[in-house]
Amino acid sequence: MSGFGNAYSQEQQPVTWVRGYPLYTAHVIVAVLVASMLASTVLLATNFGGVLAWLSFSSDAVLRGQIWRVLTYGLNNPPSLWFVIDMFMIVWFGRELERFFGRRVFLTLYGSIYLLTPVLLTLLGFVRPSQLAGQTGAFALFIAVATLHPDLPMLFNLLAKWVAAILVATFALMAVAARDVVGLITLLGTSGFAWAFVRHQQGLLALPKFRLRRRTPKLTVIPGFKTDPAPTAGAAEAPTSMAEIDALLDKIATSGINSLTKQERAKLEAAREGLMKRGGK
Repeated sequence: MSGFGNAYSQEQQPVTWVRGYPLYTAHVIVAVLVASMLASTVLLATNFGGVLAWLSFSSDAVLRGQIWRVLTYGLNNPPSLWFVIDMFMIVWFGRELERFFGRRVFLTLYGSIYLLTPVLLTLLGFVRPSQLAGQTGAFALFIAVATLHPDLPMLFNLLAKWVAAILVATFALMAVAARDVVGLITLLGTSGFAWAFVRHQQGLLALPKFRLRRRTPKLTVIPGFKTDPAPTAGAAEAPTSMAEIDALLDKIATSGINSLTKQERAKLEAAREGLMKRGGK
């Protein structure tokens, strides 16, 4: 997959090396999940499978205070063919995302995908209890790659964007037919988040901004404080209050310094000169 793109991140160093082979973040994630699969196999084979129940997600248990289940649900992985396929997908697609965006952004994406499903199911738990175990987020990583490279030829020479759309629609219909609310929420939630995350990293999707109203500082009169002499005729008037200076600074922070009018620039410059004169006294 090295031919996916050219704008790759400079975070190319592996996490560690094993016998001369580099291990990247995607490999480490797979190593942890494979270790959990082996541990699950041993527990099930020795009749200690009940331990796994303490790792699985349960909305009722989380709402009763067992918060650790939000983090440990992905460690309950009995062996299966789908698990093996998921591991290949994490290495294949995860490594491409890590190469393109860098280790930090990739970890943010995967960590968010991992936590999103239990958070959504916890909220759903107020009206409908739900359980979950062994979610790896592999399919959401494929959606992220398909969003990053929508015109990449994939299965039967279909473009990645069409393969992603077909698979999401198919899995959604399967969940609806089976009345699988958990599966539907997991699919739509993680796939939608992966799409939005990549679009945001590309600068094509902006997050909503919420501006808090700033309190205007109260002005106090300092006894014996000398004011600057009145400006000469033709000079720009200095701002009459700190509130006016704050308003000009807010305008610069929001729209840039080029948004100031000539009169506003003159007022800001006069205020700066006044502060410099006072500092030199």
